[in-house]
Amino acid sequence: MKTNARSIALETLIKVLAQGSYSNISLNHALKGAKLPAEESRLATNLVYGTLQNKLYLDYQLKGLVKAKLKEAYIEPLLLMSIYQLLFLDKVPARAVLDEANKLAKAFGKPKSSGYRLVNGILRSFQRRGTILPKEDDPDYLSVKYSEPKWLADYLVANWGPKRAEKIMASFNTHAKNEIRISNLVKEGQVVYDLKKAHFNPVESALADRSYSLSRGGIILTDFFKEGQVTVQDEAASLVAEAFDFTGNERVLDSCAAPGGKTIQLAEKVSEGQVTALDIHEKKLRLVRENAQRMQVADRVKTKALDARKAGGYFSKGEFDKILIDAPCSGLGLLRRKPEIRYSKQPADITNLAQIQLDILNEVAGLLKSGGELVYSTCSISVEENEENVQKFLKAHPDFVLKPFKTAKVKAEQGMLKILPDSYNSDGFFIAKFTTRG
Repeated sequence: MKTNARSIALETLIKVLAQGSYSNISLNHALKGAKLPAEESRLATNLVYGTLQNKLYLDYQLKGLVKAKLKEAYIEPLLLMSIYQLLFLDKVPARAVLDEANKLAKAFGKPKSSGYRLVNGILRSFQRRGTILPKEDDPDYLSVKYSEPKWLADYLVANWGPKRAEKIMASFNTHAKNEIRISNLVKEGQVVYDLKKAHFNPVESALADRSYSLSRGGIILTDFFKEGQVTVQDEAASLVAEAFDFTGNERVLDSCAAPGGKTIQLAEKVSEGQVTALDIHEKKLRLVRENAQRMQVADRVKTKALDARKAGGYFSKGEFDKILIDAPCSGLGLLRRKPEIRYSKQPADITNLAQIQLDILNEVAGLLKSGGELVYSTCSISVEENEENVQKFLKAHPDFVLKPFKTAKVKAEQGMLKILPDSYNSDGFFIAKFTTRG
């Protein structure tokens, strides 16, 4: 069949659900090759992310309808994608959903396969029966309703109570904004004016300075992006660099740098300084260098392939004025943008990652000069990776204290800031700022 939004979406869902691929990478690669019209690209994106965000709920709708094992890899993703359209896309007629599902089943099925009959029969049975949910007093109710693994739904309720937990889970199933940050090296007002002329309709962030959401995608194909006027960065993530107090001539360490979004933002702040960017993998540092080149700050950035947990053996004590630890984490703040994360993570992952983060904190702390600033951040909302690690670090390093900070639009009077995903419809994020005593 001819390549269209639904075939691209199904191909991507097969890769994510059956092969463990990342949704954003697989979809971007497929869209780049297909060169669909803008409207078709938007539909493909909606189908992929909407299906993944609601997967457990959609799975539940198949209960009692699937009588045998689904042998061909395309059938389950196609059923989930089709039910998603029937339930969530009001403008798509049901007959069109079933017709397209039939065509896709014939195109993706094996020769002489009767899978299309199975798909058609299950979808028509679903139409006749309608949607189902566990009862509200059922332990699985929230998990199914919001498509969160039960352990994660329980975790959110335990830490934020049922009402706030429901808001958080509901926010994870909304569309991610097309968020950009305007470079500090260009005139913000002129870029905003030009974006409006180009029909991107930028809306200023209520959370972060120089951050805007756009009404449509495609910014990376424009000169705005290619010439380094803007970069793609979530508004919550862009707060990290704002947490520092820069003079402009500092030596800065970005200890977990790739792919370099925050490295670049730090480099924009130090016109006479230097940012040293670390990552374990040299190939990931190539991305940092490419992004620094595009954003016109390559002369302020140098890279080193090094595990941050071994940084003390390479750098000198007190070598850096500022240190950023944007630590590897569970990504539990990114479930809107990377919905498949929720299905692969387990509680043990949080525990293991929290220890890695603490190891990095303990190792890198000695590289900060007296009176310098260390910012620790994660794109997770878990207590173990954030507040508990802060307390463990302070207990082990009595010479460090939390330092209150203020960005252009938010304050952290206790030195810690947690952005929950329902507050601004941004990524979930955590930032803590430290300095040394005296």
